Amino acid sequence: MALIRQEIGDVLRDFRTQKGQTLRQVAARANVALGYLSEVERGQKEASSEILASLAEALDTPVSVILREVSDRLALIEGVEIPDLVPDTFAQTVNGRQFAEVELDEFDAFLLGSSSSASASQSAK
Repeated sequence: MALIRQEIGDVLRDFRTQKGQTLRQVAARANVALGYLSEVERGQKEASSEILASLAEALDTPVSVILREVSDRLALIEGVEIPDLVPDTFAQTVNGRQFAEVELDEFDAFLLGSSSSASASQSAK
């Protein structure tokens, strides 16, 4: 069984070394303790979402890129194939606008409306 914190640590270390940065440099830029970052990279500590965002910013790498790499590595370990394309349902428009332009509250309302419409049509059967 793969530990997610271990994969996150490995990915963070890989991105840091690819960019030629030291633990000290990244820790200072992310405003985290050097020892803590070292523990995160070794998979001994779990980084909160706030710390992960700070580390991503310090590495000039989007959190989504870091998490995608973690996801890809976990998929390899699990023997699962992850599609590289965004599902059509996510690419659809919501009230005439592209998904990326929609506020989360509005999207949640859209999803609730879609699921209640589906529930209503299933109840009618």
